[in-house]
Amino acid sequence: MFDYVIVGAGSAGCVLASRLSEDPDVQVLLLEAGPPDTKENVHVPLGYLKLAGTDVDWDYHSAPERECNGRRIQLPRGKVLGGSSSVNAMVYIRGNRRDYDDWGLSGWSSADLLPYFIKAEDNERGASRWHGVGGPLPVSESRSRNVMASAFVDAGVEAGLARNDDFNGDEQDGVGLYQVTQREGMRASAAVAYLHPAMERPNLTVMPYMLAERVLFEGTRAVGVQASQLGQPQEFRAQREVILCGGAYNSPQLLMLSGIGPAEHLTLREVEVLLDQPAVGENLSEHAAAQLVWTTPEEESLLLALEPAALEEYEATRTGPFASNLAEAGGFARVGPGASAPDVQFHLAPVHIVDDGMSDPEGHGVWVSPCLLTPQSRGSVRLASSDPTAKPLVRNEFYTAGDDMQRMIAALRLTLDICGQAAMRPYCAEPFNTPDGDTDDALRAHIARTTFAIYHPVGTCRMGDDADAVLDSQLRVNGLESLRVVDASVMPVVPRGNTNAPTIAIAERAADLIRHGRALAEPFEAAAGASPSRQPAAA
Repeated sequence: MFDYVIVGAGSAGCVLASRLSEDPDVQVLLLEAGPPDTKENVHVPLGYLKLAGTDVDWDYHSAPERECNGRRIQLPRGKVLGGSSSVNAMVYIRGNRRDYDDWGLSGWSSADLLPYFIKAEDNERGASRWHGVGGPLPVSESRSRNVMASAFVDAGVEAGLARNDDFNGDEQDGVGLYQVTQREGMRASAAVAYLHPAMERPNLTVMPYMLAERVLFEGTRAVGVQASQLGQPQEFRAQREVILCGGAYNSPQLLMLSGIGPAEHLTLREVEVLLDQPAVGENLSEHAAAQLVWTTPEEESLLLALEPAALEEYEATRTGPFASNLAEAGGFARVGPGASAPDVQFHLAPVHIVDDGMSDPEGHGVWVSPCLLTPQSRGSVRLASSDPTAKPLVRNEFYTAGDDMQRMIAALRLTLDICGQAAMRPYCAEPFNTPDGDTDDALRAHIARTTFAIYHPVGTCRMGDDADAVLDSQLRVNGLESLRVVDASVMPVVPRGNTNAPTIAIAERAADLIRHGRALAEPFEAAAGASPSRQPAAA
């Protein structure tokens, strides 16, 4: 018997396991389907490029995407302690303040969430009005600093964008180098930052290789979880709450396997219906991204990691190509008519990426990607089978609503403009994977051919004040007791930026809600004048 059973040791699950186990009077169980995070390539930043399709990757794919030439798009997700924070590109972005204010939910405004971003953060730049020190999550400058990353920033300025040294400060617009979740050139996943320091506590139990199969109920009250390890089913009881932290694909899947979801769909999958909730698995919101690749005669790309000198540098100083998070530079811009905030984000990787990384680079080169920050299109997650080992059926439905395609065409034109500036010309010397022309039709064809999901899925268990929401504003599953969801799936819509930092902030606030029934951090307006280095931890 445990007080809390947490399913999923990803970004949110690691935060909750750490924070809830701070109370020595409660027993916390954390279940993770994948292995411990012992692989060296998890911790050496550039090493994550070798993790796709391994035992630490759920290795999902979308259903055929109708506006993307019917392609099935890769959907890598972390299946390991740390979840996707153990396999991601480590970019630290909080999103735009409008994102949270536009949710319109009490307790989830930008002012409400900023103290939790600050509480989590240990930024090497030091404390400021916008940043914290002393929190669990290290935030650092890139220790790779590839010359092409700086060139992209200069080219963005040449193209008319502002130079921005802090996308998480006063303004988000502009181009700059990304800060990363690393400490001294090593990945700082949620497992490294939150879970490992807490694992010696006698009241925290962590079980890897444990696949959750369904939530157990007595009536409408969640009382535990059935999970299997090496095919052997086991039951774990929760005296207080079951908390799902599986992410935007696995949390709705587990709810549906437990009989919570669209009744007709569950019946067709031979799952007994506990609660007819049509919104479970709906509202999938994700950043669609296109990509462009050039080759260059300049020997400056991350292919230098193949040289013995690069490994020697990393071992000696934790700098150089092996310290790269791949997406070293980027920025935020507005392309839609009357956009009130950025609706496009750029990522630059100083390497020649071929076939979405499935083939070897053919030389030195650069990869640049614009992604659509405010998509109107929505997808879904459904059960492919009632077998818990079956992969969920994911439909992104990219470019199927509103003006998503028109704005992506504008984003591609802006990207080509930036990459055509003087600062980038030496590195964008020879087109390798670029549009066949500059007409709308040519750009649309390139988008359909190269679009991928940039690994920011949210929204499939959205919270809200309306009757159709899966969760209430305290992340409790509507219509049931003692069951919450805490992960990226709770966001009503994807924020403007990478989603790891927002997920951690949501979990920090959720820990207060679970332990105390209320948030303890003061809203930002009340605390800003003091310029706190961090918000105090809950007593």
